[in-house]
Parts: sequence; C-alpha cells; structure tokens
Amino acid sequence: MRRVAPRPVGPRWRLRLEVALFVTPALALMAVFVAWPVVSAVRMSFYRWKGFGPMDDFVGWRNYQRVLSDEVFTDAVMHNFMIVIASVIVQLPLGLLLAMLLNRRIVGQGLLRTIVFVPYVVAEVIAGVVWFQLLQPQYGVIDHLIEMVGLTPPEQGFLGTPDLALPTVFVVLTWKYLGLAVLLFLAGLQSVPDELFEAAQLDGAGWWQAQRRIALPLLGPTIRTWLFLSMIGSIQCFDMVWVLTQGGPANATTTMATYLISEGTQRHNYGIAGAASVLLFVIGFVLALVYQVFVLRRDREVLR
Repeated sequence: MRRVAPRPVGPRWRLRLEVALFVTPALALMAVFVAWPVVSAVRMSFYRWKGFGPMDDFVGWRNYQRVLSDEVFTDAVMHNFMIVIASVIVQLPLGLLLAMLLNRRIVGQGLLRTIVFVPYVVAEVIAGVVWFQLLQPQYGVIDHLIEMVGLTPPEQGFLGTPDLALPTVFVVLTWKYLGLAVLLFLAGLQSVPDELFEAAQLDGAGWWQAQRRIALPLLGPTIRTWLFLSMIGSIQCFDMVWVLTQGGPANATTTMATYLISEGTQRHNYGIAGAASVLLFVIGFVLALVYQVFVLRRDREVLR
C-alpha cells in the first residue's frame, strides 16, 4: 500500500497569516465605527437620556412605543417608501432610456456621458445648497424662469409648500442620483456582445426591437443590483432632505433619518433617537434580507 506524503503545513499557515494581516484592520474599523455604535444605539434606546450624566433612567420598551405611536415617525416611514417607489417608477425607465441612447455612436458622446454623471459626483451638501438657492421663493432662478413663461410660482416656494415639498425633493434626488443608474446600465450594455445586435439586424430587427429583445433581458442582473442600491439609499435618505428642508414644512418631507437626527440633536431626546435608529436599521435589514433571498437568489445561483 502506497503511503501518501503529507501536505506541507507551512504555506497554509503563511496564507492564513497573510489573510489575518489584511482582514484585521478592516474588522477593527468595522468594530469601532459600525458594531460599537449599533450596540450603543440599542443600549441608549432603553433609557430616557438627555445627553448629560449617566444613563440610569431605564424605561424599557417605552421609547419604542412612543416612536411607533408618533405620527411624525409613521409619516416619515411612508415618505421613505414613497421615495423608493418613485425611484423605481421614474429613475429606472429614465436611466435605461438614457443609457441606451448614450450607448449609440453619436456626436459628443463623451461630453453627454460626463454631463449625465457629474451630478452624482458632486457632494450632497454642495448640491443641496445650490438647489436651495435656486428654489428660493421670489428671488430664486426657478421662480424667475416660471414667471418668464407667464406662470405663477407657489407663494411660499416649492420647498415651503407642504404639497409640493416632497415631489420637489424627489426631483432633486433624481437629478443627483440618476447618473449612477445610467453608469451601471451603460456598463451592462457595453458588456453585451456586438454579435448579438448584428445578428438581430441581419434578421430584420430594428434598433428598439434589438434593445427590447436582447439588451433588456441581459441587463436583468444589473437592473436588480441597481434596484437594491436604490432601495437602501432611499431608506437611508438624509443629506439632501436635511439641507433642503430639514424635514419641513410641517414635517412634509421628514424621513426616518431626519426624524432621529431631529429628536437627538435638536430636542436632546437621545433615547427616542436611539429607538428610531434601531427601527431604521431593522427596516433596512429586513428589506435587504428579503430582497437578497427572493430577488438576487437567481443571480447567485447563475454565478455558481
């Protein structure tokens, strides 16, 4: 019976040591800046605490009951889901259409791609301040342009009118993040072999038929990935809303993130803010888990 030579142990331990050296700093940063704040927020959510002195006023689940019974928070949850749904209805077809057009050989293609993608590169705070100035009632550029065409802008401005504030914020969000959708879809389109489109043309298919029958089905994984990123981003929406309206007017644009910041930094109800942050984390985690299990599962099975 032939003896099997034992495998060398040295390279395996060297590989494990190299992995540990590369992974340990990332895990340490995750523990300090992600895990510990989450644990602290969960602990804070069970206390009534104003930010001064020790946390010794334990109230149990009372903070969660107060948050869930607060109409402002429930409206904030509804606003977040309205942004999610509006993103799918508006940004998805618009992003696909722009990506398909920019994928064609046209004059100034590179410049057009840059113009579409530049808003996504601009920082949220800078973009929010610029749009806040543009949307100022009576003195803003937007109101001036509306008056030039013979229309009357809202007296309180688009951001100061409760019925128009959230749609206006969504328009700004679409302007800001549409470039990401176009970039992802354009990358997906460029990965489609040209031979497929050439074969479709030989069979008599037009440009739109080729896009509908070939490009869109092959873009399925890219679209599902963008939907996941858009959903998570809409749930966590904060920067642009805070700069434009801070959740106003009359809580018309409040999101879950602006609610917990307002309760924590402005009203000093850190226990309430902790409970709201935990609920935001749970909602985002459940949505991400459900999406991963029921939507992205097919893509993972194909990769296997």
